[in-house]
Amino acid sequence: MKKIVLTTLNSRFTHTSIALRYLYANLKELREDAIILEFSINDAVQSIAEKLLAHKPEIIGIGVYIWNVSYISELIHIIKKVSPSTKIILGGPEVSHEPFRVNLDLADFIVQGEGDIAFYELCVKIFNNSANERVIKMSMPSLKNIALPYRFYTDDDIKNRYIYVEASRGCPFECEFCLSSMDEKVRAFDLDTLLEEFELLWQRGARAFKFIDRTFNLNIKTANRLLDFFLAKEEKPPYFAHFEVVPDHFPDSLKAKIALFPEGALQLEIGIQTLNPEIAANISRPLKLDKIKENIRFLQEQTNAHMHLDLIVGLPGETIESFGANLDELVRLSHSEIQIGILKKLSGTYINRHDIECGMLYSDIPPYDVLQTSTLSFEDIQIMKRFSRFWDLTYNSGNFKQSVELIWKEESVFKNFYDFSLWIYSQTDSTWQISLPRLGELLFKYLCEIKNMDAEFVAQNMLEDMMKIKGRAVPIYLKNYAQTISIKDKQGTSGFNKRQQ
Repeated sequence: MKKIVLTTLNSRFTHTSIALRYLYANLKELREDAIILEFSINDAVQSIAEKLLAHKPEIIGIGVYIWNVSYISELIHIIKKVSPSTKIILGGPEVSHEPFRVNLDLADFIVQGEGDIAFYELCVKIFNNSANERVIKMSMPSLKNIALPYRFYTDDDIKNRYIYVEASRGCPFECEFCLSSMDEKVRAFDLDTLLEEFELLWQRGARAFKFIDRTFNLNIKTANRLLDFFLAKEEKPPYFAHFEVVPDHFPDSLKAKIALFPEGALQLEIGIQTLNPEIAANISRPLKLDKIKENIRFLQEQTNAHMHLDLIVGLPGETIESFGANLDELVRLSHSEIQIGILKKLSGTYINRHDIECGMLYSDIPPYDVLQTSTLSFEDIQIMKRFSRFWDLTYNSGNFKQSVELIWKEESVFKNFYDFSLWIYSQTDSTWQISLPRLGELLFKYLCEIKNMDAEFVAQNMLEDMMKIKGRAVPIYLKNYAQTISIKDKQGTSGFNKRQQ
């Protein structure tokens, strides 16, 4: 039995919560009476409650995020029904800024801000019956006073999940849609100590490191040392390192090191969001277009880095045409994954200043997506949500690397894929539970019947795409063409994983 249970619901099984491990690491003498129990949003909420309460805890600390807040509300309801004396402490981004748009009234305490040390102090007060304040607003603690969490990843975590790490906190930029803009001061952990911890993780078998720093390449000296850590492991078994980078800051020293990484070892998440200078100015986002294009071209043409580029639909003032131009330009610059997201209105951000002028309407239900703007109708945004989903299934998935590009050839990527997404939705009336064979068959039909392409030419491209994974069976709709086409398969491809968001 444990007095304190730390828990959250991750968005996927393969994710881990670095926040829970920070709390655990900083519990001092209370750590012996604490345990971490992680779940995913796919687990049954009542079963989660059962497993938490099996420890008969006096305190349950829960990490609350945009992807799990609705489930957490239900979880709190059940826990308080079954065990009303159990104290529930909430923390995390979703409760650090008001207004709360999901009912969390049954929680006993809420820690707003970085709770590494505050959680311990609150637990002490609860055990001493001296905790009187329900909402605790925290100032930023000194990183020198925080115990690091990395020794509390289990062997099972290291074997089966991604290990989240960080070298710094905060972001110097003021993008109005992002919670990181609330913490403008960038603070760094002691790098020597950090690298010692990473080495221990490596010796235990960790090979998948996901850095959650918002601006990995802001401090080039630190960035170079971190890259050196992985490059020194080049002769070891395969590894994977993920960094979020700002697109306009790649000095030659950093470029030289990135170019040394083997294929599949390095992923760079690059927040583009918009390439329209007027829209970027609207949301207080710096936009050095020439540098951004130069750096993306370099990464595409001279490195093996896997890029993950982000664009947002629904930014204040942006039109369909403007967004389409953004997508066309990015595809011209790079063949990398392009994640198309829908603008969200997060509590605490400054994006709300555009609500009246730009006619911004948002859902009050997580994930708080924009519903309508003065330049995009509700129908426009619904169409773009489906566009984003079909883009993920075809372009980003890697299953149709060559054949998806036949949709647009030398023409506008956006316009042609827009037409394709309308057509495929008319065939499926859904964006979910579309099997890979069904999706491929629809793409084949569209290219042959709607785009009037030669069936054997389309089949050649699709077979080269779909049979690149060794052991795959030829889809039924391509069997008539497979007899005359020779395809070289390979054992597999590197998998890249999105962070929780």
